[in-house]
Amino acid sequence: MSLPHAALPARFSAQNRSRALQAEIMELILERDLEAGDALPTEAELVAALGIGRNTLREALKVLQSLGVVEIRHGFGMFVAPANFDALADGLTFRGRLSLRHEGKEALQLVDVRQALEAGLIGEAMDLWTPEHLAEIEATVQEMEAEAAAGNSFIEVDEKFHYQLFEPLGNELLSNLMSVFWKVYSKIHLELGGDPLVNLMENAAVHRGILEAVKSGDKELASERLRRHFDGIREQLAKLPVAP
Repeated sequence: MSLPHAALPARFSAQNRSRALQAEIMELILERDLEAGDALPTEAELVAALGIGRNTLREALKVLQSLGVVEIRHGFGMFVAPANFDALADGLTFRGRLSLRHEGKEALQLVDVRQALEAGLIGEAMDLWTPEHLAEIEATVQEMEAEAAAGNSFIEVDEKFHYQLFEPLGNELLSNLMSVFWKVYSKIHLELGGDPLVNLMENAAVHRGILEAVKSGDKELASERLRRHFDGIREQLAKLPVAP
């Protein structure tokens, strides 16, 4: 049921005030140089510092907790939350799956981002690889091939392979984002009806091809093979019906 037009400005005004308060709390955390795990001021202190009511504060803190900014430990207090990308993964997964009902535009955009990250950074990662690290990835690909030959799915091994490609960069944010996009990508693939037991040998061969390009030192070829790795899901998304 649609709201009366007169109610819309009031609703949006309340949303804007709530966002402004959330921003104030985040600024307070930054101004006080608090880090993950540090205790926030008490409710009473925040109410006084921000000039708001206790209930208004609690609502804002609940939102910040859902966003992974604040951690509320009942009986202990409120703390700056550690890095947690679960909320981002859940939100992107929902948006991607929802878009599959309407042409899959957002799902395709998520694939684009993951593809750009991997294909764009592989050359930089290759500069940092050691023979020992290459041996670890070789073992992972061999594990894929063995599972494929036995007719077993290797989803977790697949994820490990992509993580290992960029591990030498030592970029924690990149690792977290790749984990997020892996979760989203996997959910979208299943939503599209992808069967993890189909074309196992072909999938293992694709990963073998990426590794061989890396071992040869050919950055351009490695980047191209990573881009082509996403052709399958692109073809599936292209088959989705166009919204009327």
